[in-house]
Amino acid sequence: MPGRLLARTVGVVAAVTVALTAAPLSGTAQAHSAESGTLSFSGEAGEPISGGQSYEYTAGSVQLFDVQGSKDENGLTVAVDAEQGTLWRLLIAAPDGQKLTEGTTYTGARQWPDAQPGDPELQFSGTDNGTEKWCNTNSGSFTIEHIAFGPYGYVRALDATFEQYCNGSTVPLRGEVHAVMPEPPAELTVGMTTDPDGTVDTRDGRITVGGTVTCNKPASVALTGQVFQIQKNGTPSASYETAVACTPGAPVPWSVRLTSQTPDTSFRPGTATMRSRAQADDRDYPVTADTGQQESEVTLSKA
Repeated sequence: MPGRLLARTVGVVAAVTVALTAAPLSGTAQAHSAESGTLSFSGEAGEPISGGQSYEYTAGSVQLFDVQGSKDENGLTVAVDAEQGTLWRLLIAAPDGQKLTEGTTYTGARQWPDAQPGDPELQFSGTDNGTEKWCNTNSGSFTIEHIAFGPYGYVRALDATFEQYCNGSTVPLRGEVHAVMPEPPAELTVGMTTDPDGTVDTRDGRITVGGTVTCNKPASVALTGQVFQIQKNGTPSASYETAVACTPGAPVPWSVRLTSQTPDTSFRPGTATMRSRAQADDRDYPVTADTGQQESEVTLSKA
């Protein structure tokens, strides 16, 4: 994970204040609503975040209750958006290179950028009715009572407690979070075919080639490739780049029209070579599905 991770701005919430944005928690997935969960915290009078009050939020009664883990299982973010102007973020991580481990208490935690690579990280902050609740410095600890990961750091379940001392305060904020997330979504798979036949307009040498893409869940599939034709007096070639909105259930056709990018050459009827590749970002996980480069022959017929 590049840098010290803590914080992650949840993609579905555009109104996160600047104060809630620290270093990015890389390798996280799309937000999902917890099936069940609670976030509670409190502090005595003089504690900067709670203001001496107690708070509790329950999944299903708030706009967002999400737990996101990093791909390497090093850190996670709990995001709760109760209403407009009220949101909270709990950000925790094990020391660099370590995974969050069930049954472990992490002491000496600090927030980014003060945390060093060997330190665990902790940051709890938010806005309460539009008022920022933020620590310039903090220290504390947290305990992972239970954690279960799915693919790519997807957090399936979490039980954790935390204690934070904000801005040098001797009065701690104490809290706990419990969450059960939906079953992990399927990982994205994409497929691609190229049509064995294409056309060429002999007046200008433009060709039309194509194929189909498939996917197991909706995705924007980026197609890149090259077509070239070895001729006696030269090799016309053309590169292409296009995108296809893929939906599962049936192959989605695609096609491109190309003109040779090689000077003084043009495509002709006959056999050409087509190299193609399809890639798509998984909307649920921080990974890209990739078919790899595929090579095939295409017969160009006169349009």
